[in-house]
Amino acid sequence: MSEKQAPVSETELEVLKVLWDIGSGTVREVNDVLKRRKRRWAYTTVLTLLTRLQTKGYVESDKSTFAHVFRPSVSRDKLLRQRLLGLADELCEGTASPLVHALVQGHRFSLEEIEGFRRLLDELEAESEVEPKNTRRKRRS
Repeated sequence: MSEKQAPVSETELEVLKVLWDIGSGTVREVNDVLKRRKRRWAYTTVLTLLTRLQTKGYVESDKSTFAHVFRPSVSRDKLLRQRLLGLADELCEGTASPLVHALVQGHRFSLEEIEGFRRLLDELEAESEVEPKNTRRKRRS
C-alpha cells in the first residue's frame, strides 16, 4: 500500500470491515452480512463499492470462479496506522506524541491493555538504547 493511496469513503469502509471480519467473500456474501448489519444496499451497489476498493488497492479478487471472491489486501492495522500518521501530519506537524496523549487521556483501559502498552513501551525503549545517553529522556517510575 503506497502512502499516496486514495482514501477510503465511509461506505467503502463498511464493506472493507465486512471483508476483515469474514476473510473473503462474493458480492452476495458481503451483501448478506451488510443486510444483517442493517445496511440494505442493492447487489450492484456492493459490487461497485468492492470494485472501487479494488481499484484503490484495498481489495483483491479471485476471478477464476464464476462468482468473484473478494478479500482484503490491506489489514485493519495497516489502514489504522496510515490514517493515524496522516492525522499526526495534518494536526501535529508529524509528531505522534500529542495524538497518543489525546487518545489515552480520559479513557479507561483494562489491566491487560495497560500491560500491553507497557510491553510496547519497553520494546521501544530497548530499541532506543543505542542512542547516546545524554539525548535520551529518563523514564519515570
